[in-house]
Amino acid sequence: MPRERNTLLEGVLRQLGWSQATTARHLQRVAAEVGAEDLNAVSASHVNQWVRGSHPSSSATRILCEALSRGLSGKGLHRAVTPADIGLKDPDAPAGPAPRNSDAIAQLVDLGGTDLDLERRRTLKGAAFSLAGMFLPSDRWWNDTVSAARTRKPSATWQVGPEDVAAVREMTQLLSQREQRRGGSDGRSALVAYLRTDVAACLGGRFPNERTRQEMFTAAGEMAYLAGWTAFDSSEHALAQKWLGAALRLAAEADDAPLAGHILRAQAHQTLDLGHPAQALQLAETSLAHRRYTDASPRERSLLGVVHARSLAAAGHKQQAIAALLRAEDDLRRAETGDGEPTRVFFFSEASLAHETARTLQALGDLRGAEREFQRSVRTRRAQPFARTHAVTLGLLGAVQIQRGAVDEACATWSQALDTMQGVQSGRALDTVVQMRRSLSPYRGRGGTALAHLDERARTVISRVR
Repeated sequence: MPRERNTLLEGVLRQLGWSQATTARHLQRVAAEVGAEDLNAVSASHVNQWVRGSHPSSSATRILCEALSRGLSGKGLHRAVTPADIGLKDPDAPAGPAPRNSDAIAQLVDLGGTDLDLERRRTLKGAAFSLAGMFLPSDRWWNDTVSAARTRKPSATWQVGPEDVAAVREMTQLLSQREQRRGGSDGRSALVAYLRTDVAACLGGRFPNERTRQEMFTAAGEMAYLAGWTAFDSSEHALAQKWLGAALRLAAEADDAPLAGHILRAQAHQTLDLGHPAQALQLAETSLAHRRYTDASPRERSLLGVVHARSLAAAGHKQQAIAALLRAEDDLRRAETGDGEPTRVFFFSEASLAHETARTLQALGDLRGAEREFQRSVRTRRAQPFARTHAVTLGLLGAVQIQRGAVDEACATWSQALDTMQGVQSGRALDTVVQMRRSLSPYRGRGGTALAHLDERARTVISRVR
């Protein structure tokens, strides 16, 4: 039987103005970036076969979608192309109508095992962050997951109650506060071990009602998100990407749209820090879509909004970025004690908003404005409970100061940053120290004793961690 021509794929290629040979070259470029060596030989004839109705491999499908998304972004159309958009099978979709409950639990256990196994973790740490692995949940995926979760039978006989949900939330809050103070590398093993044992067992239990089931899956999703965030802060980016993906699935199982927005915002933050503004903007826009924003508390809306603003700035959309900053300020102004906001946003305050505003202004080239906002963040944050974040802010403030030629001010700021980093175990904080030494390089030998002392302190911090 002859295959049916793939008119959807053909239509996207026509929209881009790409020939089949051009499409193959773009796919090869993305494949090279993510280390998919098996796709280096993709040619125009392969693309021709796909247009004529054959299906590429799972990895080729993911990377083709990424290549097409980039092409559309280059034309000002910030859209994530999905397999369904181009008439292909979704390699991440389950065989049935929606992911099974046991799949989510198995993913938690398997990923936790990888995280705790030093050899497997070392291998994953060396893997590249994969744009092809970026997942933007569709409305259909979300609705199918929610529907399947509500009709699923438990896999165990023991009953899980509200007190079990409270215990998971208590542990998450404790470890989240510790992460803010000590950095993502501190306590990660305890976090992951608790996730793959106690939390996974609770997810497989029997619930007295639908509300308790949803609350437990939300609590598990928040903890999986924290595992992803701490991996990100530890600069273990491939591992972070996997944990955040697992957290997103748990949020869907709970039908918790604001939690999904929170996770997508974290993915946008990570993608932005790694230098992929177009993809970060796709994630940030998805984090704001539908109930992810409308059902969120004002504080969480502000958090989503300011990361969206920074993504817009990095992608070159100045006026939209400014408008998004103003909305984020308005949302935070509406936040009130007792408005039912989730504990996961406890850290987001005026200081946090100022930090992200500074990074947005920096991306827009407004160094004076960025310096002013970084200083506001430093001034309004209680340093001790948020030592890791405070150290990062000071490191970035110093970078802006030296960028505009204020060397003495930068050195004074960086000295404070190094003081704050005592006891902090954070890859992101360490990155600011590495950048500090690079920025000081032109001044070595002619910057005086204070600069030489600062440079030596920075070198010692880097050598001690590495």
